[in-house]
Amino acid sequence: RLKILQSRFVLHNWLNDHVEVLEVKSIPHRDFYNVRKIDNHVHHSACMHQKHLLRFIKQKLEDEPDTVCFKTKAGKEETLKEVFVDIGMTGGELNIDALDMHAHQETFQRFDKFNAKYNPVGKAQLRTIFLKVDNLIQGRYLAEVTKEVFEQLEDGKYQFAEYRLSVYGRKKSEWDTMGDWICNHKLYSENVRWMIQMPRIYNVYKQIGIPTIKNFNDLLQNFFEPLFDVTLDPASHPSLHLFLQMVVGFDSVDDESQPENKRRRYPTPA
Repeated sequence: RLKILQSRFVLHNWLNDHVEVLEVKSIPHRDFYNVRKIDNHVHHSACMHQKHLLRFIKQKLEDEPDTVCFKTKAGKEETLKEVFVDIGMTGGELNIDALDMHAHQETFQRFDKFNAKYNPVGKAQLRTIFLKVDNLIQGRYLAEVTKEVFEQLEDGKYQFAEYRLSVYGRKKSEWDTMGDWICNHKLYSENVRWMIQMPRIYNVYKQIGIPTIKNFNDLLQNFFEPLFDVTLDPASHPSLHLFLQMVVGFDSVDDESQPENKRRRYPTPA
């Protein structure tokens, strides 16, 4: 069947190629560069390219070295300059190779390596500071670099995007945190819409023992209950209500490289 379909497609190309080319040429003021294009399935933390993020980090290190932006596990608050001292690097040593956030071939079907690429310079501290919403500076750096990406899309006029934000369901306040971050930093653009993705990692939560998730029902309640509440009473979560106006869908994501466990075969009921 596939060979028949391929043969038909080849035949269609032979017979109609010149007709379609003439039809495209007959459309005035429209070509590949001014037709509207949409980038989808792009995680928001990866919406900027490496050079853009590198330039932003170096600029912040130069302009705001004394901004308190990170809290260690021991509870110590550190400035951006102190964080770079801890990781043993200066702004002058930062480059694309040191940033190491490009998804090369070794990340194919290796979710662990792919996920590690979200750590600038391989350091989780920098991911928390620059690519997280819930941190000591309420996600200000991520909001600023997001606005720069929005400006680039708007300047391009014909470029649109559907960026993904992760809501994990660890606690109900995640939705309000996300809504407050969007509204407080005025992250709105006619060229951008949001997609919410929920990672299927309940087994991880169960293994490490999160107090707010005692069973799978708690995970579902943490994720869906705020949505039902704001639908019934928008005034109960005003920021979330505004944020949801820009959300176009939900997706459940997982490490697709891992094979699914085969279900046991049960005897046929008598």
